[in-house]
Amino acid sequence: MKHYTSIHDIDHIQTWISEALALKKHPVKHHALGKHKTLGLLFFNSSLRTRLSTQKAALNLGMDPMVMNVSGDAWGIEFGDGTVMDGSTAEHIKEAAAVVSQYCDIIAVRAFPTLTDKERDENEVVLNAFKKYASVPVVNMESATAHPLQGLADALTISEFSKKARPKVVLSWAPHVKALPHAVANSFTQVMQKMDVEFVITNPKGYDLSPEITKNVPVIHDQKEACKNADFVYVKNWSSYDQYGQILETDRSWMITKSLLGQAKFMHCLPVRRNVVVEDAVLDSQNSIVLHQANNRTYAAQLVLKKLLENL
Repeated sequence: MKHYTSIHDIDHIQTWISEALALKKHPVKHHALGKHKTLGLLFFNSSLRTRLSTQKAALNLGMDPMVMNVSGDAWGIEFGDGTVMDGSTAEHIKEAAAVVSQYCDIIAVRAFPTLTDKERDENEVVLNAFKKYASVPVVNMESATAHPLQGLADALTISEFSKKARPKVVLSWAPHVKALPHAVANSFTQVMQKMDVEFVITNPKGYDLSPEITKNVPVIHDQKEACKNADFVYVKNWSSYDQYGQILETDRSWMITKSLLGQAKFMHCLPVRRNVVVEDAVLDSQNSIVLHQANNRTYAAQLVLKKLLENL
């Protein structure tokens, strides 16, 4: 594995889950692996769990992490070819990625979508530019269309909590106060397609994800029907894909309640807006496993870094 930028970089999900669980039991067992190796964490957008969990993962492996908030601390970076740079950008990605590669053994990048330019977002301009011009492995810490570190942590969490050979997993849209990306929902959908689960997506009409992502996954526009007999309900808001980046409705009836959830485990990537996306009674209940998900972010990232280090 040269890079980790998509769920598709996972070859055998059950093997990866087993390896991540082993790391969770003995997190510093491979501390010597990353000795004298540096991880560069470049954030074009804000972060809490991704930043801290990836740093912790690097430290568990003996790596030295360096963090830069690119949008605030660095020169503005130009990504276009042939651009006359007489505007706000002072540095081109060709030089920036090459320079960072001299300082770091692995580069991890976080850059959100525009939610206004579908073609640019789906071309993953920022992430793919680093892959093209960096001379070291690149890790996706959430891009315009994907969040594969979160997706791997989610798969690990479901594996830990599942009491059935083939649990029913529901990905449910929920209301939000602003337009949000598709990245988490996309990667969760892709990782569930790799697992032996009964997987269903539920969202209001007009909020279907990209058919290139969902493929043959059932999409049900009746949330109550979709959530019947669910073992896990993963909740996330996303903006419209067809009317790209738009909020079509803010139907509060799609908020996750205790009566809707039933006995299912509640999952969310966090941060989550209480009593908008989900009511307090769910988040504060024993059915909520959001903190377990957050904890597993470290071991998902650690497994990815370990695999990349072993191939350096």
